[in-house]
Amino acid sequence: MDLAEMIAARLRVIGDPMRIRILDLLRAGELSVAEITERLDTSQQNASKHLGILLQAGIVSRRKDGTSSFYRVADQNVYALCEQVCGGLQSRLSELNAVMEGTS
Repeated sequence: MDLAEMIAARLRVIGDPMRIRILDLLRAGELSVAEITERLDTSQQNASKHLGILLQAGIVSRRKDGTSSFYRVADQNVYALCEQVCGGLQSRLSELNAVMEGTS
């Protein structure tokens, strides 16, 4: 796999809305699957599926405690990438709002 393919694979992993929401929750620290499920109002199966993808990509890590699994961000660089994308989107949104206000 060359660098371009690795970059594309990483972008695909974090390019899902549910995974972005999970990463946003994990900014504050480690959470259990039950906590993530409750806060995102989703099923345990859905949250676990997305956490598994993030885990396989090395973006999050997992700790087991009895029957519970706890997840935290293992690769903090993912937030820098998200901030770059978010910053660009905010600039674009501001431009669009200015255009819309000018036509009203």
